Amino acid sequence: MQKITPQEQDFATWYTDVIEAAQMADYSPVRGCMVIRPYGYSIWENIQKILDEKIKETGHENAYFPLLIPKSFLSREAAHVEGFAKECAVVTHSRLKAVQKDGKSEVVVDPESKLEEELVIRPTSETIMHTMFAKWIQSWRDLPLLINQWANIVRWEMRTRLFLRTAEFLWQEGHTAHATQEEAQEETIKMLGVYSEFMENYLALPVVPGAKSTTERFAGAAETYAVEALMRDGKALQAGTSHNLGQNFAKAFNIQFQDKNGQLAHVWQTSWGVSTRLIGAIILAHGDNQGLILPPRVAPVQIVIVPIYKKEEERTEICKAAHALKAKLSGFKVKVDDRDQMKPGAKFFEWEKRGVPLRVELGPRDVAENKVVVADRLSGKKTSMPIAEFLQNAQKLLDQFQQNLLERAREFRRQHTFHLDSYEEFKQKIEGGGFFALHWCGSATCEEKIKEETKATIRCMPLDAKEEKGKCIYCQAPSNKRVIIARAY
Repeated sequence: MQKITPQEQDFATWYTDVIEAAQMADYSPVRGCMVIRPYGYSIWENIQKILDEKIKETGHENAYFPLLIPKSFLSREAAHVEGFAKECAVVTHSRLKAVQKDGKSEVVVDPESKLEEELVIRPTSETIMHTMFAKWIQSWRDLPLLINQWANIVRWEMRTRLFLRTAEFLWQEGHTAHATQEEAQEETIKMLGVYSEFMENYLALPVVPGAKSTTERFAGAAETYAVEALMRDGKALQAGTSHNLGQNFAKAFNIQFQDKNGQLAHVWQTSWGVSTRLIGAIILAHGDNQGLILPPRVAPVQIVIVPIYKKEEERTEICKAAHALKAKLSGFKVKVDDRDQMKPGAKFFEWEKRGVPLRVELGPRDVAENKVVVADRLSGKKTSMPIAEFLQNAQKLLDQFQQNLLERAREFRRQHTFHLDSYEEFKQKIEGGGFFALHWCGSATCEEKIKEETKATIRCMPLDAKEEKGKCIYCQAPSNKRVIIARAY
C-alpha cells in the first residue's frame, strides 16, 4: 500500500501522494497536462452539476464556442493580448503527412498546409464570444445577454501542479452584456456571491470575497474580484474570479445597441469563472496525513459499506446484508466494498485515503443484532448503532460532517489570520504562512516592494472591510482599510 508523506514533513509531496493514493489524476504524456481519473472526475461532475443549476437559477444559459480563435481577435484588446501572450498555444498548420526516412515511416508537418491566419487555442473565450455578441446584440431588447460555457482551456504554463496549475484545465466561464454600468457591476458582485455561497455550503471552503489590486487585475478588465481561501500549509488559493470588463471589449469588438432613446451605445460586460482548481482546493484545505477528506455534498462516495467475515461460509450472508443496506440508502452515494482479495483493514485504509465521509462496518454479530458500526472520516470516531437508527439519521450524520468540516476550516483560518502594523513583524510571521490583514496605501510601488521582499502578494481588498484609519505597512502613508496579503499558489 502506498504511504502518504506527512504534511509537516513535505507538504508539496503530501499533496502529490494524496492525489496518487486516491487515484484522482495523473500526468499525461503531454508536458504539463493531466489525465483526470474517474474518481477525480466524479468530484468535478458533482461540482459542475450543482454549480450549473445555480448559474441557471440566475438566468444564464449554456452555450458552446470554438476551441480555436483567430490570432487577430486577440490583438483587438491590447491589455488582453499582452496578459495572455506568453501562455498561448498557436496552431500554424492544418495537417500532417507520412514520409520515409532511413527506411522508416515518419509523420511530419505538411509545409503546404500552412494556415493563412494562425489560430490560438483558447486561453479564455472573451474574444471569440464578443465577436458573436456584436452580431447578436442590436437593441436594448437583446439585453442583458447572459451566457455560460463549460469548456477546456489551454494556457502554456511553465510550472505545473495537478489541478492547481496545468497547461490544460476544465472550467466554467460566464460572459454577459448589459445596458448600463450599474447592471454590469451588479452582475459582477452577484456572481462573486454565487461562488462564495457555493464554496462555503458545498465545498466546506470558507472564502474571503474582495477586489483585486490594479496589478492583479484580469487582463483587459476594469475591475477584478476574487474569492480567496486559505490552505492548510498557510498559502492562499484564488478559488474563483469575477470581472467587470467595463466597455473595453465592447469598444474593441464594436458591440453596440440602440437604447430606448434610439441612440447607439456600447454595452457593459462581465466575465467570471471557476475551474478544476477547486478540486485542488478541497485537497489542500481539508486533507490530512491519512489522505483526502471530502465534503459529503460533492463526494463521489458518501458512505462505503465494508462487509467483515472470517469464514467463507459467512461471506454470502454478510454481503447480502450489505447490499440490502445499500438498497435502503437510496438517494445517497453508496459503495459496497465486497472485494475478496483484500482484508477489511486494507479496505479501511483505502477508503480513508479516498476521503469517504462515512464508513459502515458490517460483521456477523452486527447482522445478528441488526446493528452497524459507523466510522467518521473526519473525527475517526466509531459508533455502534441499530441499523434502523443509522437509516433514520444518515442524512443528519452527513450534514453534521459537512458542517464540522466547514467549522474546522474556519477555525484554521481564524487561527492563521493576523492583524499587524509592523512590517518587520510581518516579514518574520509570513514564513509561517497565513492571511495577513495589513494597511496598504494603494501604491503599486509598495505592492511590488512587498512582493519582492516577502514573496507575498495582495490577495484581495475584502468587500466587508471596515473603515479603519492606519498607516501603510510598507511606507507609512495614510490608509483607510486593511487588505489581505499572503503567499499564494
